[in-house]
Amino acid sequence: MTTAPKTPVPAEASPWLAAACPRCGGGFECGVNAGHCDCFGVRLTDALRAELAARYPGRCLCLRCLRELVDADARQPGGAKALA
Repeated sequence: MTTAPKTPVPAEASPWLAAACPRCGGGFECGVNAGHCDCFGVRLTDALRAELAARYPGRCLCLRCLRELVDADARQPGGAKALA
């Protein structure tokens, strides 16, 4: 049995966005336009969410950085202090 070769989906037609994390510079695929992204499961405090929005306006961070920031924030009294 033979199968037809897969036709690549043009980047502009894909809901997944190739992105570079503004914190670490690493590449990742953001799925917010696809209706589901790995970051949807990350729980940010209101303070951390506000700090990230101020520091990286309109930008997405990679899952690794988000997890690092959430972990660091949880260890900080008062939270949202560990964005470096």
